[in-house]
Amino acid sequence: MQLTGQPFLILSIILVPVSILVALVFWGRVRGPKPVQVLARLVMLLFCQVTAVTTIFVMVNNANMIYGSWDDLLGDGGHVSSVPNVPESASVAGANGANGTNGQARQPSNDAKAATPKGTQQFKPVDDPLVPKDVQTTDLKGKVSGVDGEVNVWLPPQYNDPAYKNTNFPVVELFPGFPGSSKTWFGSLKVSEQLAPLMKSGQVTPFILISPRTQLISTTVDTGCANVPGKVNADTWLSTDVPQMILDNFRADPSPNGWAVGGFSAGAACADRMALLHPDRYRAAVSLSGYNEPSSLSSSLTAKDPHLNEISNPLYILKHAATPPNVALYQSGDHGDGYEDGQALAAAAKAPTTVKVLLTTGPHTPSLWRPMVPDVFKWLTTIIPAPKPAG
Repeated sequence: MQLTGQPFLILSIILVPVSILVALVFWGRVRGPKPVQVLARLVMLLFCQVTAVTTIFVMVNNANMIYGSWDDLLGDGGHVSSVPNVPESASVAGANGANGTNGQARQPSNDAKAATPKGTQQFKPVDDPLVPKDVQTTDLKGKVSGVDGEVNVWLPPQYNDPAYKNTNFPVVELFPGFPGSSKTWFGSLKVSEQLAPLMKSGQVTPFILISPRTQLISTTVDTGCANVPGKVNADTWLSTDVPQMILDNFRADPSPNGWAVGGFSAGAACADRMALLHPDRYRAAVSLSGYNEPSSLSSSLTAKDPHLNEISNPLYILKHAATPPNVALYQSGDHGDGYEDGQALAAAAKAPTTVKVLLTTGPHTPSLWRPMVPDVFKWLTTIIPAPKPAG
């Protein structure tokens, strides 16, 4: 039985009155020594509490998609199969202030090319009642990073239009918070459902939307989307393996001017980090209620190493770039929840880097970020315009 959706929710709701009924019926019927009676009644009370807490958890999880599967909840998926030494060009391109490739197609190193041969993936609809049926998923084995995980993909309305049969489409890579599911953007934030009509009407660029797994180790260890020696190559998974798979399997724009990243909460920090560290791969980043300091999250793996904590901070990356990266940043948040971090990035930015900072008010939940989706993507459309039909 799936963690999300109606069946498990209904079962958990039914178990609440059942547990109470069991306690009422058997409370006075327990026989045996006094300690046995006390223990039996404690078990009854515990059963009532567990069913009630489970029901509340399932309702909250269905609304926010914190955990999209039992694998997400239990953290036992074994998504790091190996931690190879990755070529520097495949892991830290742009880290020393490289100003991108001026809009040219990505040119991975020979090592990266050898490690990522072109290959087709098998896709199927996401098996989750909370996710639209037109969202596809595939299990990808990252040949450069050593990370294995699912990647969810949604194609814009124009993708299968005959007029666009020879057109490459821009891509937005979306990251959830932590803990978080790769399905949250499509399920809880309803990104594809909100954007499809706006893309059809020409108000929003027809982006290919992708959301890869970012919870790679466990529910208590956040990788910060970084390569951590001996632990995980999360950066390489997100910036090399996943984009290469998209380029191999879809008509995706290969130039950095056609790629953006976006996220909320921990995923927002990840988006800023990836765009500023890899301006040769991404043109823009969207941060919804994010932060700069990795140690802001107690489960941060990068925060355990002072040097890694420092160089993973988007503000540090921006300030220490040899040349200002050609990226556009969209920063939103409430006071004490991302707004000041966005202002700090704006203060440090120098042309051609641009930063838009928006003050928001509300809870740190999808209920705040969901209605922001249309305006966020309208802004992104001003940075990455719609492709023209190519014959």
